[in-house]
Amino acid sequence: MLEKKEELEAQLHQELNQIGVDATEIQAKLLLQHLELVIDANKVMNLTRITNPSEAVTLHIVDSLTLLPSFLQSQKRTHLPYLDIGTGAGYPGIPLAVMSESRGQLIDSTQKKIKAVESFLEELQLDDRIDAQALRAEELALTDARQFGTAVARAVAQLSTLIEYAAPLLCKHGALIASKGQLSDKEYEESLYTAEICGMEPVSRETIELPHGAGHRTLLVYSKARNPKVKIPRRSGMAQHHPLLP
Repeated sequence: MLEKKEELEAQLHQELNQIGVDATEIQAKLLLQHLELVIDANKVMNLTRITNPSEAVTLHIVDSLTLLPSFLQSQKRTHLPYLDIGTGAGYPGIPLAVMSESRGQLIDSTQKKIKAVESFLEELQLDDRIDAQALRAEELALTDARQFGTAVARAVAQLSTLIEYAAPLLCKHGALIASKGQLSDKEYEESLYTAEICGMEPVSRETIELPHGAGHRTLLVYSKARNPKVKIPRRSGMAQHHPLLP
C-alpha cells in the first residue's frame, strides 16, 4: 500500500496543474492506484527503477501526462484507437486511458511486462476498452496497418526508429507523439529525413519542464501525411538496428 496517500494526491494535483492538466478526484485516485500496482509488482519483477512514490508521481504519472494535450487533440481529429509503443509498466498508455475515453492498445516486446499490465488494466477496470499485447510494432503493422489515430512513445527508441514503427500503423492525419529526455540536434535532423521517407511530417517540437527541477522533456509530434516511399514495416529489428538515416 502507498503511504501518505493524501499527500501524494495533493502532490499529483499540484504538479498536474503546473503542466496545465486538470484531474478529477476519481482520475487522481486511479492514477495513484496504477502507481501502487506498479510498485507492488516491481517487488517480484523489474518494471521500474523508480520506486519512491513521491518521485514516481513526477517521473511516471506527470511525465506521462505531458503528452495529454497533444494526445487529446489527435484523438479528437481521428476518433480511432491509440497505440502505446513500448508501454513497459503501462506508461504513458494507462494514464492517457484514465484521462480520456479513448480505446487503446498497449504493446511491449516483453511478455512478463504485458502480463503485469493486463492485471493492472483489470484492477483499474480499463480492460473493457484498453488491450495489452506482447508484440513488436513491426509485427502489429502486418495485421493492423493504418488502424490507429495516435501512437505514443515515452523513452523507447530514437526518433527515426519510432517514426518507422508508427508510420504503417497510423491512419492518414494520425499522429506520433514522442517524449524524449535527451534530444540532440543530430537525432532531430535525422528524424526529419526518416519522416520524409515514411510519409510523415513534423508538426511541433516543444520543451516542458517537469516540476521540482526533475528535468525537462522534449515533446515531438509527427503527422501521417502520405504513403511511404519505401516498403514498411521491414523485418523485426531493422528499424531499431538499421534505421532509415541519411
